[in-house]
Amino acid sequence: MKIGITGTGSYIPSIITKNEDFLNHEFMETDGSAFEHQNNVIIEKFEAITGIANRRYVKPDLKTSDIGFLAAEEAISNAGIDKEELDYIIFAHNFGDLTPGKIQGDTLPSLASRVKHLLRIQNPKCVAYDVIFGCPGWIEGVIQATAFIKSGMAKKCLVIGGETLSRVVDHHDRDSMIFSDGAGATILESNTSNGEILSHASLTYANEEAYYLYFDKSNSPTACKDTRYIKMQGRKIYEFACLNVPKAMASCLDDSGVDIDDVKKIFIHQANEKMDEAIIKRFYKIYGKTMPENIMPMSIQDLGNSSVATVPTLYDMVLKGKLPEHEVKKGDVVIFASVGAGMNINAIVYRY
Repeated sequence: MKIGITGTGSYIPSIITKNEDFLNHEFMETDGSAFEHQNNVIIEKFEAITGIANRRYVKPDLKTSDIGFLAAEEAISNAGIDKEELDYIIFAHNFGDLTPGKIQGDTLPSLASRVKHLLRIQNPKCVAYDVIFGCPGWIEGVIQATAFIKSGMAKKCLVIGGETLSRVVDHHDRDSMIFSDGAGATILESNTSNGEILSHASLTYANEEAYYLYFDKSNSPTACKDTRYIKMQGRKIYEFACLNVPKAMASCLDDSGVDIDDVKKIFIHQANEKMDEAIIKRFYKIYGKTMPENIMPMSIQDLGNSSVATVPTLYDMVLKGKLPEHEVKKGDVVIFASVGAGMNINAIVYRY
């Protein structure tokens, strides 16, 4: 049974926040002390490491479920299917719907149910649920949808990855410059000639790695003690990802039976440009190869890190010619890969 992606869609927020917009931020260390360097030096080093020059934030009147719905509408239209034929709606996120000024995320009802409501789907057999799997959530949703289709439980599934991280960042933490908002969506169907999932891999490391990404108070000692923000141990994540993601990708590729020289593109989670490049170089090194030029499309420089949304939005952008230096042609083999909170890693080998 061939299971493939028949439609894609994305929502790229309209508010562009540039690196220079952080010049007046009061960045602090975790103990509340001031940084040794001035903000212009911090920003210069940040861009050199992450590759991020701009990031996108949603307008105040939009929530994660709203932008997930907009991406889903586009994916359904792109696939040319009847929305009432959807068997599952799977929404990958981490923080639910976040309202500016409120200190809690909202996940009741699930974001998938909210999208089903916004799509006005009448069919009660269309099951909607959420996945919380860190940044690899969209890929994990695709893997779950594949399992449903393989088992005969579904024929058509909608998988969404969406997040509004701009609403859970601590403005006194320099890591706040990494995160952004966005949503991507895909339709998966069985017995399609549009593409084929060849193999997949998923891993969870939850011993010392479990809290490399976590929720905690602001770095500012004067901030509200009840509000929590996304925090991370950046160096440990970098080392963990560079060691473990290449091995997971290689295992997935080996299971697919595809030769590494036949891989045309790698759509990796847009977390950090230097880290992503190091991961792909190590992946090729496993096979005694050098990383090919133009193998790794990147959107992080303009879109930032939107967690679960980075891979599906990047794929949608390439398919629709929005990154003209990259293209995917019929029969090309690509790899999707991600790493994030959990710590979780996953990958998919896919023939377009």
